[in-house]
Amino acid sequence: MFERLREDIQSVFHRDPAARNAFEVVTSYPGMHAIWLHRGAHKLWKADFKWLARMVSNFGRWMTGIEIHPGARIGRRFFIDHGMGIVIGETAEIGNDVTIYQGVTLGGTSWNKGKRHPTLEDGVVVGAGAKVLGPFTVGAGAKIGSNAVVTKAVPAGATAVGIPGRIIVKSDDAVDAKRKAMAEKIGFDAYGVTEDMPDPVARAIGQLLDHLHAVDGRLEDMCGAMTRMGSDYCAKELPQLRDEDFECVKGEVEAPAVDVR
Repeated sequence: MFERLREDIQSVFHRDPAARNAFEVVTSYPGMHAIWLHRGAHKLWKADFKWLARMVSNFGRWMTGIEIHPGARIGRRFFIDHGMGIVIGETAEIGNDVTIYQGVTLGGTSWNKGKRHPTLEDGVVVGAGAKVLGPFTVGAGAKIGSNAVVTKAVPAGATAVGIPGRIIVKSDDAVDAKRKAMAEKIGFDAYGVTEDMPDPVARAIGQLLDHLHAVDGRLEDMCGAMTRMGSDYCAKELPQLRDEDFECVKGEVEAPAVDVR
C-alpha cells in the first residue's frame, strides 16, 4: 500500500513541474484522491459489493469532479492532471504510466453488454478535452491531441489529432522545404505545416501550398515559352502581397501551447 502511494507521489513529480513537495501532492491533488478512492471502489466491485462500490465512486466524483466507474481497471503510476470533468467507463482498461488531462472521456459507443470502452496501453498521454470512444486499443506510448475525438485504434507510438481522430504521419523533409519556400513567397509564415503543430487544418493548408507551388512552376514554364516566342507579357510584375493582410490567417493557424500552472 505504502509502496503504491510512494509511486503515485513520485509520478506527479515526474510529470508536473508545479508540484513542490509530497505534502502538497497528498493534500491538494484531486487526481490522486480520485485514483485512491477508485482503488477502494474497485476492490469492492470485484468482491461483488456493487452498490457500495458505486457509492464510493459517486463520493469520489462529488469530491473531485472525476468520474471513474469502479469496474474500470487501472495500472500503476496513473496520473490525472487537473482532472475536472474526466469520465472513465466501466470496461475501460488503463496501463502503467498513463497520463490524462482535464475533460477527457473514455467512453463507449454501444449499450450492449461486454467490452464497450477503450484500452490505453502503457505510457499513453491523452490531452485535455479528448474523447476516446469505443472498445479498441490505444497502443503503448501513443498520444491523443487535445479535443480530438478518437473512435478507431491508434498504433503504438503514434499521435492522433482532430475530429474525427486522424493518425499523424511525419511528412517528407523535401516536401516541408517546398511548403516553407512557398509560404515565404506569399508572405505567410506557415506555422501549421511544421511538426510543432500537426493539425488536420494545418495539413490542408500544406496541401494548398503544394498546389500553389505546382501552379507557380507551371506559370514560370509558360512564361519562358512565351518569352522564347517573342512575347513580353511575362515581364509584368505580380501584385505585391503585404504581410499585414495575412495577420488574421496567422492568428487562426498558430496555436501556441498554454501552461495553466
